[in-house]
Amino acid sequence: MIELAPSLLSADFTNLSKDIKVLNENKIKYLHLDVMDGNFVPNISYGPGIIKSIRKLTDMVFDVHLMIEKPERYIDAFVDAGADILTFHYEASIHPHRTIQEIKAKGIKAGISLNPSTPLNVLEYIIKDLDLVLVMSVNPGFGGQSYIKAMDEKICDLKKIKEDLNLDFIIEVDGGIKTGNVENVIDRGAELIVSGSDVFKADDITSRIQEYYSIFSKYVR
Repeated sequence: MIELAPSLLSADFTNLSKDIKVLNENKIKYLHLDVMDGNFVPNISYGPGIIKSIRKLTDMVFDVHLMIEKPERYIDAFVDAGADILTFHYEASIHPHRTIQEIKAKGIKAGISLNPSTPLNVLEYIIKDLDLVLVMSVNPGFGGQSYIKAMDEKICDLKKIKEDLNLDFIIEVDGGIKTGNVENVIDRGAELIVSGSDVFKADDITSRIQEYYSIFSKYVR
């Protein structure tokens, strides 16, 4: 089943409750939460305080994407804030396996994110412990970037690894995805689609979500 995970980074921060209400009304299951520290990536976004404040507004799965250095330092804070999935960058943690284990010990799901230039082979000895692998299809840190076409092959290769090893982790893709190119990404193997500006900057958020659902319906088996 293909799912949409709108990225809160592109929402209206002057009225988050309104945008979240729209997502709830459209039965969105996942909310993607991009946390940036100004070190691992150039920008600063928000932290566990914002996440905790919106947790009471929705039952959506909080898909928290940590674009921060040494993410292991903040596991407890984001678990306490309401994260359901905690995804960190392979490039940002000195001991990725230990970080995965620490996340899962808290009773939530653990994911790894890979920058566009990071090869899949870094996952070799940890992939069986993962609940999610996030393929960045833009370089992290900024919204509104264009999809990097070379990621087509990377997604395909990840899907093959998943099938060959008979694993059940979620293949998530984030960066430059719009209704105009989402089918290409799904055809390659993406299962959880992150879209920020294409959803929240649309003239009508509900209509845009329904466009995604219409496309996803082609893949229901």
